[in-house]
Amino acid sequence: MSKQDGSGRQVTDTPTDDATARILHVDMDAFFASVELLSRPELRGQPVIVGHRGQRSVVTAATYEARAYGVNSAMPMAVALRRCPHAVVLEPHYDRYQGASRQVMAILGDVTPLVEPLSIDEAFLDVGGARALFGPPWHIGRMLRERIHRETGLVASVGAASTKFVAKLASSRAKPDGLLVVPHDDTLAFLHPLPISALWGVGRATEEKLARLGLRTVGDVAETPVDALRRAVGEAGAAKLHALAWARDPRSVTPERAEKSIGHESTYERDLSDLSHIDRELLRLSDAVAKRLRSGGWVARTVAVKVRFGDFTTLTRSQTLPEPTDVAQRIAAEARALFRAAGADGRGIRLLGVRAENLLPTGAVERGLWDDDEGWRETEETMDALTARFGSAAIQRASLLRAEGRRRSARSSRDVGSLD
Repeated sequence: MSKQDGSGRQVTDTPTDDATARILHVDMDAFFASVELLSRPELRGQPVIVGHRGQRSVVTAATYEARAYGVNSAMPMAVALRRCPHAVVLEPHYDRYQGASRQVMAILGDVTPLVEPLSIDEAFLDVGGARALFGPPWHIGRMLRERIHRETGLVASVGAASTKFVAKLASSRAKPDGLLVVPHDDTLAFLHPLPISALWGVGRATEEKLARLGLRTVGDVAETPVDALRRAVGEAGAAKLHALAWARDPRSVTPERAEKSIGHESTYERDLSDLSHIDRELLRLSDAVAKRLRSGGWVARTVAVKVRFGDFTTLTRSQTLPEPTDVAQRIAAEARALFRAAGADGRGIRLLGVRAENLLPTGAVERGLWDDDEGWRETEETMDALTARFGSAAIQRASLLRAEGRRRSARSSRDVGSLD
């Protein structure tokens, strides 16, 4: 999800028959916020922030009107509201985002089977084989944007280029609500004037190292000998940056990209110290993870926990299971064991997270004759069916109802963006 505010926007308004830009990157604009505005249309055009209110909450998403005030995702909510005190804050609804994402991905799949989802709100497409049916990339990009808006009410930006790297840059430059085509022969003219932060893998630390060499643009990196880059960022980093600076990206679009992990975490208004409360939170987080595993058709071989203490010290622990699982009760049992083994020593807990890793398709796992989790699995699958029919409030674990009041004051964030 882009943090751009729309400044420096660049689009291709004139139709082009160029066929070299066969890789499309479709990126939904302010996705979470836009989904929320579908049910709050009176807020369109206003600065809107998605997230939970609270001293320790962070921004999940923001409209472009809020971004104009310097509000970005992952920013502390307190900072965001200082920058834009008149912003409207809306609670997130992750089930809505997943539903909208499924709609968008289905539309992309109608154009080509070569669709590689990157996260809940973006995907690569290879439309080289779709030209006979739908025309050149510019026409396909326009058609996709129009259909997405018509069928979902949401807005997408599209970048088209001959490589995945440049296509993703192009969609970012086209935001919001734009389409940018970068023909193969124009790639370097587009790429080289961009700041070095446009290169994948260049964060603040790397940017500072390159700046000490006098490098400010992608073109500067391209013209710098690899040996000089190697001394600044190491062997692997130098080779990667030099290749990207010359637009060399051999990766193809890979359909059905598998999720590597699924996780949920919460940051709390007040540090947790009561072990029974911590156990309930680990069960709640495990329950959310298990639901997403089952809905996605996955089981997990590994469970991991993340613990952040009041002094911001953070630790993670993980355990590989004897048998893969999608059962919340099993995940919670492992998470609790990992938490105890981590040695919290009574320190206040600022953040808890549970993650399922090493995912396998459910159908690829054979269950033993004796399944220790069979009873819980049947119970949780029944809960899934009731929730799907009657809503999330229809049925809940009794042990979690006791913590409902506390939970409303916690900021819960889900890894529905790019999963690790």
